Amino acid sequence: MRGVKAITAAATAVLILAEMGPVPALAETIESALVRAYQNNPQLNAQRAFVRSTDENVPQALSGYRPKVSLTATAGGQYTDEQLTQGSPALSGVSRQRTVGITASQSLFNAQNAPKVRQAESQVSSAREGLRVLEQSVLLSAATIYMDYLRDSAIVEVQRSNTRVLEQTLKQTQDRFNVGEVTRTDVAQSEAQLAAGKTQQLTAESNLTTTRSNYRRIIGNEPQNLAPGSPVDRFLPATLSAAVELSLTQNPNVTGAMFGVDVNFLQTKVAEGALLPTVGLQASVSQGYETQLTVYRLFNASVGVQFSLPIYQGGTEYSLIRQSKESLAQQRLVLDQTRDQARANVITAWGQLVAGKSQVSSAQAQVAASEIALNGVREEAKAGQRTTLDVLNAQQALVTARNTLVNAQHDRVVASYNVLNYIGRLSPQVMGLSTTVYDPSVHYQQVRDNWTGVRTPDGR
Repeated sequence: MRGVKAITAAATAVLILAEMGPVPALAETIESALVRAYQNNPQLNAQRAFVRSTDENVPQALSGYRPKVSLTATAGGQYTDEQLTQGSPALSGVSRQRTVGITASQSLFNAQNAPKVRQAESQVSSAREGLRVLEQSVLLSAATIYMDYLRDSAIVEVQRSNTRVLEQTLKQTQDRFNVGEVTRTDVAQSEAQLAAGKTQQLTAESNLTTTRSNYRRIIGNEPQNLAPGSPVDRFLPATLSAAVELSLTQNPNVTGAMFGVDVNFLQTKVAEGALLPTVGLQASVSQGYETQLTVYRLFNASVGVQFSLPIYQGGTEYSLIRQSKESLAQQRLVLDQTRDQARANVITAWGQLVAGKSQVSSAQAQVAASEIALNGVREEAKAGQRTTLDVLNAQQALVTARNTLVNAQHDRVVASYNVLNYIGRLSPQVMGLSTTVYDPSVHYQQVRDNWTGVRTPDGR
């Protein structure tokens, strides 16, 4: 009986409870683990840098509307030996040519400018959705590894307690064998079960070591004093149909694919713009010295409007238009595929969540029944109505039930995070995490209208 209580106490101490009471102030909670991963994950920080890099596509596109100014300067020498007519005196000498000039041009009409800007803005939006995808992936991985560690820790405690109980059972069996109450077969059965229990314990400890390493990789610190994890049902819609609807409008994979359609559509417009005329204003000023042997100083100034209409450039522009149209058709099909996948993922995750709730209840009933059965078998064995093997089997059934309960509670919590991920709401804002939320629009506004400068907003 003491053995049963030992298993029960050890497992309960580390089980993943869906409804938990107050936790110690110094305990690591699943929320704090998510915050740590959100702030420090190197893959996530790299993706944020990629979004900042994509922001620069917009000022590059806007440059088509801005003037272009260039300064030119030349210096050199020229020897001239000139005779205008036969018999006339020759004119020879060295001129030291020096010229400086400024040329400015301003586009007045270019059909490619507007779609290029809109395309760059869509690329920024698409990159932000890619960042959301990775943010959700990192948070989901963090929540999963947190629950994995709790699960594996619980299983290790169950297996260790089982080993202690089996050692006690073996000792009792040997004592009974010494007084002739049981046979050598009973002792061998106890020894075999103990050996199997030790193997299971070693396997559980090995799994925990692997999980600890992955926890350090994803969260950024060693797991210590973890508080029980709880599901995030409060952030989920009430029905499956509502969850599916959210997945089709808020899932970042879907919204990112929608922006991908915009990017390809605008690329078609850019390609078509190559067939249209361009109009530009150009002005230049130059000052030269000794540009000719007989001219000491020469000043030039000009201004004019330039009109250009492409007629035929070998067919490249037509091929680019056809190519961009095919890419647009492909991206639209990708969007349909992404929506179908999002819908399927939500339905699957929702089913796992519903099943997980029932599995926890069933596993709890299994544990309670297994405890009663083991107690009964032990009492019957004392009266000679049960064999040692019956006791060992009942003991193993209780251990299996405990492991099943731990896995069911783990799966229950992870399934809720999966649903939140697939509907596109696994974010610090929705979950109310205590962290500064990274806002990609801040950097975008800092660089969008910059005309000059080589330093990034953070000073690099």
